[in-house]
Amino acid sequence: MAAIVTSIEVDRPAEAVFAYATDPTRFPEWQRGVVSGHLEAGGPPTVGTRCHTVRRIGGAERPSVSEVTHIDAPKTWGVRGIDGPIRAIVEVTVEPLDAGRSQLTISVDFIGHGIGKMLVPLVVRREAVKEMPANLAALKHRVEQQS
Repeated sequence: MAAIVTSIEVDRPAEAVFAYATDPTRFPEWQRGVVSGHLEAGGPPTVGTRCHTVRRIGGAERPSVSEVTHIDAPKTWGVRGIDGPIRAIVEVTVEPLDAGRSQLTISVDFIGHGIGKMLVPLVVRREAVKEMPANLAALKHRVEQQS
């Protein structure tokens, strides 16, 4: 199946949008169901840096680990899930527009392993299609409120 792609214009420079959208400690502020997130290594992320996220799914907290696959700040960033039954592949692209505005595009796809093979098409993709516009709207609101 094709990735789920969602875009939004944000009234902030690309650097600010990129920094916020790719900071796992900020994920709970704009991603529904995320309880916590952090990068494994200190300092700026590089290819191979691991990202730990905890999501509340079905009343339980479920940890997952992703690995940064590419980064070209403040333009693109990608991660790929490396554990669990449902592994996300996420691509973030930020394009500068005029007057300090940016276009943020997030592409999400999923690979199921074990029980995840059934859950991805039946539940996970459907929920992601519903959640992504609201998640990006929340991100836009948060970033635009920063000074």
